[in-house]
Amino acid sequence: MSPQAGNDDSTPTPEELREQVEGTREELGMTVEALAAKADVKAQAQAKAAELKAQAQARAADALDRAPQPVREKAYQVTEVARGGKAGPLLGVGLAALALCVVVARSRRRR
Repeated sequence: MSPQAGNDDSTPTPEELREQVEGTREELGMTVEALAAKADVKAQAQAKAAELKAQAQARAADALDRAPQPVREKAYQVTEVARGGKAGPLLGVGLAALALCVVVARSRRRR
């Protein structure tokens, strides 16, 4: 008796084999795409930078909402100047002033 005798029910048909091969190809394709994404350091860095930028903008907006009116007005002025192309020093000064006001406001609340 051969080893195959009596096992005809468990032998896959050519169609079943094709389906298994196709499933394996799809799985392999997804694995390759995932590995390629992990290897794409530039794309990862850009995604992380975009995420951090969004977080910083949200925090700045939150801090600006809680800032006193004169600070908000100054921040808007700095933003307008920054949009005009002179962002460097003015933006830094504006952000520093905003941060200082937030720190002072928080310290007053704790007293």
